Amino acid sequence: MKPIPGKQIANQIKEECKQEVSEKGIKAKLAAILVGEDPASNLYVSLKESAAHKIGIETDFRRLPAETSNEDIIKLIEEWNADDSVTGILIQLPLPEGHDTETIVAAMDPKKDADGFHPANVSALEHGEATILSPLHEGILRLIASTEIVPNHAYVVILANSHTFADPLKWIFERAGADVDVVMADKKDDKDLREADVIVTAVGKPGFLNSNATKPGACIIDVGITKTADGKVSGDFDSKSAEDLDGWYSPVPGGVGPMTVALLMKNVIRLARRS
Repeated sequence: MKPIPGKQIANQIKEECKQEVSEKGIKAKLAAILVGEDPASNLYVSLKESAAHKIGIETDFRRLPAETSNEDIIKLIEEWNADDSVTGILIQLPLPEGHDTETIVAAMDPKKDADGFHPANVSALEHGEATILSPLHEGILRLIASTEIVPNHAYVVILANSHTFADPLKWIFERAGADVDVVMADKKDDKDLREADVIVTAVGKPGFLNSNATKPGACIIDVGITKTADGKVSGDFDSKSAEDLDGWYSPVPGGVGPMTVALLMKNVIRLARRS
């Protein structure tokens, strides 16, 4: 299988964003909240902050202690909602245990929701009326689009631990004309997977998926990023087991991650244009 050059595609998107901000004089500002000291979340936020600065997007990134109350987080979000200079808001998930994620996410102005997670935006997506897509979901679509797979003729299987991730992606694929099944990780059946043209795996278990569960010519999008005991980053898909197969896979690292950061920047610029 061939690796999909996610990092290269992401760099192209970021360059397009930088050019648009410069040439059109777009005033965009991303406000973001990171609560707690989770190493992965800290890394993701740093990457997003760095990308914004390189593109020319202003930032207001707040790193808050894990014990920050729900009320104080919501108060900050409401200040950003009322600030016309803030065009996009990001809440880095997951929040530490004890925080009311649903209430905090819902406190955002949906018109400033850069991640597409606000309930109003999720509902709009379900009904085919979305004006903003999650950068993660859009990144998955763009990675597939770089291959020879045509979604409106594809059978797609989404492997996940949560319907929160899987269901919106299912709606997007169905709108594109694909036949889609969502399979929870504990229900995985390799026989079913071997019929899939596209497999999106977001389980968080290294080696969870291998060539025994894929057919030649399939496209594997690996969202399941895990840090192993030796400090390396690994995905769900064992790409070495599929070296002799035809098809494509998104590498970890260098696949979904860079795309998500780049398309978050794209969303912030989209929101700025609308405001």
